[in-house]
Amino acid sequence: MTLLRNSGYWRWSAGVQLNRLPATMAPLAFTVLTTATTGSYRLGGIMMAVFVAAEMVGAVPTGRLLDRVGPARGLVVLLPLVAAGLFVLAAAASAGAAELVLLALVIPPGLVAGGLNGGFRTLLAGTVSEEELPRAVSVDAMILEGVIVGGPLLVALLATSGPAAPVLAMAVVALLAALLVPRRTIARAPQRTVEHQPIPVAACVPWLMGLFTVGLLLSTIEVGLLPLVQRLGAPESATAVVIVVLCAASIAGSALYAARGKVGDPRLFLAGFVLGGIVVSAGFGWAGLLGGVALIGLCTGPLMAVSSVNLQKLLPERRRSEGFSLAFTVQASGFGLGSLAIGVLPMWLCPLLGALAAVISCVMLVVRPRRAIGTPSVTS
Repeated sequence: MTLLRNSGYWRWSAGVQLNRLPATMAPLAFTVLTTATTGSYRLGGIMMAVFVAAEMVGAVPTGRLLDRVGPARGLVVLLPLVAAGLFVLAAAASAGAAELVLLALVIPPGLVAGGLNGGFRTLLAGTVSEEELPRAVSVDAMILEGVIVGGPLLVALLATSGPAAPVLAMAVVALLAALLVPRRTIARAPQRTVEHQPIPVAACVPWLMGLFTVGLLLSTIEVGLLPLVQRLGAPESATAVVIVVLCAASIAGSALYAARGKVGDPRLFLAGFVLGGIVVSAGFGWAGLLGGVALIGLCTGPLMAVSSVNLQKLLPERRRSEGFSLAFTVQASGFGLGSLAIGVLPMWLCPLLGALAAVISCVMLVVRPRRAIGTPSVTS
């Protein structure tokens, strides 16, 4: 596999994982910080909500800026700005700043950070060949699982050195990510580009819906773990079993997809989401819960990869950072809606929302012309 020998890809991977790490650290880091400095763990949750809202608001404008100045150049400048914002936040909290001040200080780094993933994803197109892209996205999804788990563990370790240490570490990580932004890209054949070429929103909608579905269904599983296991009469500690199954299945699905090296038909993965969501909702005991969660996990990485690859084919080259930033925002909105559903709807109904979203996404792909699905394989 040539991807494994591509040093540019591994530099990109190290940079993008470091860029993602602060976001996985933030929920627990903010809670640790505010509990120690203000006595309110709830303030940490509110800070995280404000941070995520700022990311969603700033994602597309930041992505547009990265397209204008160049994603590599822009990332090198914006990542230190995120780090500076986090440094100021940690310093203010340590100095005993008021709650409203802390909430205000979390907004600037959130606004800037929102579009950085889109910039990194744009750079991937110039780091690997078109033939390597499906594998590259799948391998990235596998590594991301480790970042998601490692972020809170790192916070727990750093918190022993002081409540501000995790937030300071988030700032340092952002600076390290700036040092690893890829500078060299693969030479491409020159293409005729149109200034201010619009993003083909209608063609992108099915793939955006696929990413929304991932966020919606995964959040209903992850946020609703406790009521799901309690429905089976199991203790809270049993949630760890479900998490392990979900993570292992997700890594396995991405690994199999990467080994195959082809884009594949997204409707197959969406069908897995539909079946998995129905099985989890139906409550067929432990076998149903673990089987449904495993099926969802197996389809998660491939669905994200196929959506990402097809979006890249549709997005104008000079608007990719903006387009990918929009895609990450859509997926985040799915996570948010799934979390909200857990709080207001019966537990059995929540996974069905994700299954319904998968059905709608599949219908969109069926009614689109074949060329919209058109990516049977980039290796054939």
